[in-house]
Amino acid sequence: QVQPVESGGGLVQAGGSLRLSCAASGGGASINVMGWYRQAPGKQRDLVATITKGGSTNYADFVKGRFTISRDNAKNTVYLQMNSLKPEDTAVYYCKLKLREGLVDYDFWGQGTQVTVSS
Repeated sequence: QVQPVESGGGLVQAGGSLRLSCAASGGGASINVMGWYRQAPGKQRDLVATITKGGSTNYADFVKGRFTISRDNAKNTVYLQMNSLKPEDTAVYYCKLKLREGLVDYDFWGQGTQVTVSS
């Protein structure tokens, strides 16, 4: 069983920065795609950014140019550097890991970390 654990959330003023981390207990080389999602109260969970094992990245339009996703495969850890934060970035941020075992993919979600941006 792989358990992703997020950290780094908190309260920040608009225009500020935060760095989220998500460390996975286990998985290792089977971890294929790592990603960040977010969910604001009363809204659906949205993709923020993903990164493959090879380092290819994908970003939601609303974070392009402000957020950067990266990963350390040796540490089974994915990061999200968030700059120029806006009040509308306020949400619970979730880490998702996709493991590939043979031809089957398995998704593992973290518990989430709260990010609050004040105006």
